[in-house]
Amino acid sequence: MLRDKMNSPRLLLSTSLAALVCGCSYIPGSEASLQNDIAGTATDLSADSILADINYTLADESFQMDLTPVATYASVEFDIQDTWAARQSHGTATQASSDEPDEAIIALALMQPPRRQNQSQSTDAQPDDGLLSDLEAALEGSVEDGTALYVETEDWSADSIVADINRSLASSPLQLNLATQVYYDPDEYDPATRDTINGGIRRRPGRPARIGEQNRVAPPNLDGIQPPTAYDLVGDPVPIPDRWRLASNLGLVNHNLLNPYGQNTLKGDRPIKGTDDWFIALSGISDTIIEPRTFPVPVGVQTTELPGRLDVFGDAYSFVAAQTFIAQAALIKGSTAFKPQDYEYRITAAFNYNYVDINEKRVLFVEPSKGSTRRDGWIGIQEAFVDYHIRNVSDRYDFDSLRFGIQPFNTDFRGFLFQDNQFGIRFFGNRDNNRWQYNLAAFARLEKDTNSGLNDITSALRDDYVFAANAFRQDFPFPGMTSQGTIVYNMNREKDDVQIDDNGFPVRPALLGSIRGRDYDAVYLGYNMDGRWKRMNWTSSVYYALGENRNSIFTDQPADINAYFVAVEPSVDYNWIRLRLSGMYASGDDDPYDDEEKGFDAIFENPQFAGADTSYWIRQTIPFAGGGRVISVNGRNGVLNSLRSSKEQGQSNFTNPGTILLGAGADFDVTPPLRISLNANHLWFEDTSSLEALRIQGNIAEDIGWDVSVSTIYRPRFIQNFVFRLSGAALVPGDGFDDLFENKERDDYYYSILFNGTVTY
Repeated sequence: MLRDKMNSPRLLLSTSLAALVCGCSYIPGSEASLQNDIAGTATDLSADSILADINYTLADESFQMDLTPVATYASVEFDIQDTWAARQSHGTATQASSDEPDEAIIALALMQPPRRQNQSQSTDAQPDDGLLSDLEAALEGSVEDGTALYVETEDWSADSIVADINRSLASSPLQLNLATQVYYDPDEYDPATRDTINGGIRRRPGRPARIGEQNRVAPPNLDGIQPPTAYDLVGDPVPIPDRWRLASNLGLVNHNLLNPYGQNTLKGDRPIKGTDDWFIALSGISDTIIEPRTFPVPVGVQTTELPGRLDVFGDAYSFVAAQTFIAQAALIKGSTAFKPQDYEYRITAAFNYNYVDINEKRVLFVEPSKGSTRRDGWIGIQEAFVDYHIRNVSDRYDFDSLRFGIQPFNTDFRGFLFQDNQFGIRFFGNRDNNRWQYNLAAFARLEKDTNSGLNDITSALRDDYVFAANAFRQDFPFPGMTSQGTIVYNMNREKDDVQIDDNGFPVRPALLGSIRGRDYDAVYLGYNMDGRWKRMNWTSSVYYALGENRNSIFTDQPADINAYFVAVEPSVDYNWIRLRLSGMYASGDDDPYDDEEKGFDAIFENPQFAGADTSYWIRQTIPFAGGGRVISVNGRNGVLNSLRSSKEQGQSNFTNPGTILLGAGADFDVTPPLRISLNANHLWFEDTSSLEALRIQGNIAEDIGWDVSVSTIYRPRFIQNFVFRLSGAALVPGDGFDDLFENKERDDYYYSILFNGTVTY
């Protein structure tokens, strides 16, 4: 507002400011001129180019201007003058100079049109009598002696003055479109007000103002559509009851239920008809897997399919095909564009049909009479929860919420410890502009279907409970990195539980060691990091497990749990290539007969690490033959050598050989839809003492071998609705693997080929 000349800016309104470039001064009698403060050269005197030159010249000056190009045939300048001086010059009544002005005196001056490049660029601009007469006629006498126009104004803010001027000139055929600029006179500017006037002076920190730098030239746009005048924008906004359907009613959006990218009521883009803030979101996924593979298949003489074979291991080949259909529905209350929803009700069901063919008996079923092929189907409920928004705790919508039911949960960034969809309650939210995030959760684990791995809600809940508390901090310990601290308590009370899986094999208790049921308490203390440091992407996890196993599988006595886990995966991007290193260390038990269990085991792992399920070792389950019955060295989609009966239905086992992994990989974004990944990992047992005790075999080496893989991911049209993945992996056995799985044919390697196609709506 123009109240104090020493501390307030002078308001300058201009349509093209051609006078600045041509070297012309302002209206005679004006108190200041920008001629001495701005130096610039225009190579093209069209209006668009002049404005581009001025804006570029002023980019680092002590004032900010937002110019709008208008008519190129003339320049009209408006200089807000002191009301008392203007009235005195026009013979009006005087008033005390200390009084605040009550109306704006707008002075008009006309210059000749800017000259084109092929014309001489004279800086002497003389008034055009014909144009002045046209302007006087257009204003119908409202201009006194052709130099001033009186406009009533009640508010001396820049926006109000512009609106008043445009309103007065609305009937003029010139259709002037005024843009507001604020000019700070360096001699009159008070630095004490720099933070209160239009955001202060705009200038790069530590950089002097640039004057006389080479100007940019913008091409003329004489036929371009002019922006609306300020008069057109005056008025109160009109509320629209249903803003989501406005575009459709105007014919701007064609509603198509089959198009998930258009405005679609079924995808939660618009509220349900008849409501203002209730939304429904439906999703469907088809997931197809085709997987030929080989792995060591233990057999007995009485069950082998190959007559005359006297060997512990049979034909290694098997074939798996699985089709999963997932349907999801969510009912949401509240607009989630900038704040959490008020309520959410979600249910997700999955139907899986799988087929397995293997060349040996008693691998798929406990009864030899059932053959070597299996077809099975299952419907599982993977999500069924209600989410209640308790409160907002800040004006930036930091919040507290509560979620109850079957829901997904992950204790860390890469799924090393516990990643599953389980029944429980979770209290979660954030603070400090989402810099802090937290979770408090408790889960009672659901039984799993044996062959599909989906939830089985028809069975009673397991006596296996998980309690978790974690907190995330963004930009810690340095910007770009997110840190997470977590505490997880796994309380297992399945000592008296006997569980037989759907194929007839016992899974609880495990047929390992003393074959007795057991209870245990395991507490995991973890610190995880994920983010970027300078050029490096970084993910790391550290866990320490402590607690008590009430019944050791070797001694039938209580044993303390004391194990640890470390995983690190740094990567660097070079244009379209990402190079990765992977390292993991999970401690193993060096003495299975003492009162301390040192082998690290997770609750329910699903690691996205070192190639994930592209890796042979992570993807396949390797049976542990000779040291137990129905026991695996590792679990499907797991990296830990835990010696469990089943990852889905078994118990954690802290008397295991541990795992060491070192690997390298690279991702190549060949084209936006196509990615090729390469991985090579070397694996070892950390300590083979437990394997030697169970197999009653000495000198088992620690080297598992090399796991190498290649995968391609193709996304047609660069969208996630269609994703096709083809990968191949091979395990080249080391000495330790050969010691465990020596067979007649001495397989040089084992392989896995995976095709996975997902279609999402």
